[in-house]
Amino acid sequence: MLKWQKIQTGTPSGRFGHTCVVIENYLVLFGGINERGDRHSDTWLGQVSLHENLGISLSWQLLDVGTTSPPPRGAHAACCISSRKMVIHGGIGLNGVRLDDTWIIELSENRCYGTWRKIVSHPSPPARSGHSLTCISETQTILFGGRGLGYEVLNDIWVLHVTEGYSKWVQIFYELQNIPAGVSLPRVGHSATSIIGGRLLIHGGEDSLRHRKDDFWVLDISHISLEKMHPTRLNSKRMLANKWRRLKPEGYKPGCRSFHRACVDDSGRYLYVFGGMVDGLLQPAEPVGLRFDG
Repeated sequence: MLKWQKIQTGTPSGRFGHTCVVIENYLVLFGGINERGDRHSDTWLGQVSLHENLGISLSWQLLDVGTTSPPPRGAHAACCISSRKMVIHGGIGLNGVRLDDTWIIELSENRCYGTWRKIVSHPSPPARSGHSLTCISETQTILFGGRGLGYEVLNDIWVLHVTEGYSKWVQIFYELQNIPAGVSLPRVGHSATSIIGGRLLIHGGEDSLRHRKDDFWVLDISHISLEKMHPTRLNSKRMLANKWRRLKPEGYKPGCRSFHRACVDDSGRYLYVFGGMVDGLLQPAEPVGLRFDG
């Protein structure tokens, strides 16, 4: 049973297209677009506290990041990659230009400040927005899809390999003929989560014709980790035998939607989907939960 509680606290200014990730008991929020269309580049830290009788409280503070930070943007992607780090990529910057840069912020041990640094890698993912970043191991983050510079919808896969003092993007190739005929895999505004069994779950989003989807796709990414992508081997572009599989959930499933949000619990078995853009009239939304058994 899910119970919502409204948190009464001072918050960052109103915005959309921002990112917010969980790092231990903190939320790290970056960027976004306000009602006037202005892009933000501020970084906020929210501390979540659980009180036995009073429920949950959340207190925000503008994080001190010094003089270096990513340019303003919205519709970018972000994820937590360690107990103190968050990575962001791409998005829509000033004047509506799509970005192709990658940044990592590391929080200080006392969480009083953070340090942004730009990742320079050749090759690297082309500019895009509405894509996803998902942490798949302690050193690897996977990027999928989005909308490119020419407004085309993308279906490429990239892995960001991050170790102490070393970071590099690697493109993972797969054969499109392995995708069932008549199915549109390129996506923007989808959700991507890591589920049980070392798999990446893609849900919903829009295709190149702006048709919203209600399907679930699973990519077995466990063998990517098994490849042990050492830095000395990262320059070799190997054709990996990646195979997408369409998941057909039993019973009720969420309707077609895009730019929604989804997350998985610690077991990797339960997926929670909320909100998004839907076809037709808006209806009061209820959170939807799905369970994966294998």
